[in-house]
Amino acid sequence: MVSSLREKFNAQFTEEKYQHFLEDLYARAGMKIFFRVAESPVFFSKEMRLKFEEAGESIIKSLMRPDLKEITDAAIPQGLRVPNEDNHSLFLALDFAVCLDEKGELIPQLIELQGFPSLFAFQDMIQQAYLDHFDIPDNYSVFFNGLDSASYRERLKKLLLNGHEAKHVILLEIEPEKQSTSVDFVATKQITGIEAVCITKVIREGRKLYYMLDGDKTEIKRIYNRVIFDEFTRRTDLNCQFNLTEDVDAEWAGHPNWFFRISKFLMPHLDSKFVPKCQYLSDVEPIPNDLENYVLKPLFSFSGTGVIFHVKPEDIDAIPLEERKNFLLQRKVVYEPVLQAPDGKVKIEVRLLYFHEPQNERPELVVNLGRLSRGEMIGVKFNKDKTWVGGNVSFFEK
Repeated sequence: MVSSLREKFNAQFTEEKYQHFLEDLYARAGMKIFFRVAESPVFFSKEMRLKFEEAGESIIKSLMRPDLKEITDAAIPQGLRVPNEDNHSLFLALDFAVCLDEKGELIPQLIELQGFPSLFAFQDMIQQAYLDHFDIPDNYSVFFNGLDSASYRERLKKLLLNGHEAKHVILLEIEPEKQSTSVDFVATKQITGIEAVCITKVIREGRKLYYMLDGDKTEIKRIYNRVIFDEFTRRTDLNCQFNLTEDVDAEWAGHPNWFFRISKFLMPHLDSKFVPKCQYLSDVEPIPNDLENYVLKPLFSFSGTGVIFHVKPEDIDAIPLEERKNFLLQRKVVYEPVLQAPDGKVKIEVRLLYFHEPQNERPELVVNLGRLSRGEMIGVKFNKDKTWVGGNVSFFEK
């Protein structure tokens, strides 16, 4: 952490300045944001940037193994496999907690990984708002690999459109206007012109897909998929002509199968000092005596649903033997409160975001997303009625 920048930021911080920042952010989006935006970004030194980059590369090394699809085939639930899968995920997100190692030095520790889009467009919007309202040095950036705001936006636009007119590309979601991430859909349209479309509004005629745009039936040639299967399968109230798993004449900007392949399912296969010990529950023998040092995670859940943070023997006993292959027992990651807020220390989580463009052999780190927490876990329900928590972004020394 960069103590000089933190001290300067905190000394100049006022609640009035924060409210002006929020009002400006809402004005840029044209809406109120559904999740809490933190009072402050995070400042990381060049040394920490290199640690994060090393952590990310150690995991990408595992993702580049030639048998990746073979070992992750079982990750795709029966009945949810989507045809026309590409060779690799277009997007990659790696979530790291900021922790202390045995030497007392800061180290990233992997919490989760996703072959699925995150708030790629909003991160440019929020970093611009922080820059406009707070004093942030020029030699710090939220971007990586030589990108700046303009070049990043151009890369994102090219990746999503893939040469198509924007009207033939949609951002697909379930009731997008009700999603907590809807601000990212707005930011995506600002950058690319892509409309956010509810899956119930997609019209299927044979192999062709359409949606109504300004009263005209418009062909869908490419889908930027933001539908989470976990939610889709639970929403039995939805009346859809297109159920994602059908073979249609449309490209995927983020093929749905990668949501399952690059997920918690992969963690037992990752070998890195930045990854906590993790096993499928079916492979755990014997059950550890110190369960208080572990978390129990269902493989096929989203946003922390079903995670048991304080594991007891009866929690494991309650899971039938045949179902244990669908759970992970993971060594607990201890977030170290290292961000100094005016009234105490705050925990940090950083999500590294990557593009894996079709012509490139490896994913490329492009930007980051952050979350601050004072609670036991990072999620919203653990941080209710608290300040200096919520979504943000990290500025890394170049």
